[in-house]
Amino acid sequence: MPTQLTKAADDDADEGPSRDEVFTALSNRRRRNVIKYLKQRGEVARVRDIAEQLAAWENDLAIPEVTYKQRKRVYTALHQSHLPKLAESGFIAYEPDRGIVSLTEESRQLEVYLEVVSENEILWSEYYVGLAVVCGLLGGAAAVGTVPFASVSGYAYAILFAALFGVSGMIHRTTTRRNRLG
Repeated sequence: MPTQLTKAADDDADEGPSRDEVFTALSNRRRRNVIKYLKQRGEVARVRDIAEQLAAWENDLAIPEVTYKQRKRVYTALHQSHLPKLAESGFIAYEPDRGIVSLTEESRQLEVYLEVVSENEILWSEYYVGLAVVCGLLGGAAAVGTVPFASVSGYAYAILFAALFGVSGMIHRTTTRRNRLG
């Protein structure tokens, strides 16, 4: 029996970080901003540069305007807490002696959690359900002979529906890329 438990634990370890580990890692704005910075900068950076950029973001300043005290406060928190936590979860490789941080393959699993949806937007799942309902109603109106829907051919409806879903998919992809952190 113990070997089965060990095997199950090994299988879980192979799947990558758990949802709780992801949420814990991303529960802090500084950790999210570290991931964002690394994604923007090409996945490898010095802790000093990360601290400088995060201090600028947090204080709504340009990098040259960041004071030593602001930068040091962020650097210390990164070094003592945030970077070790991200490294422990496997999302970054952190070399404290060299002051180097890089993204790992595990960090790709964070992308789905880093998408930001503003409060004015509807969920895409709701949009697609609504679009399917509208297409179904149009098709149903044509099927029962309702004027003017009955005069349009089935091929025209198929092309219209395919175009609607295709354009919606492209807009969805563009919006998702725009809203993704990093």
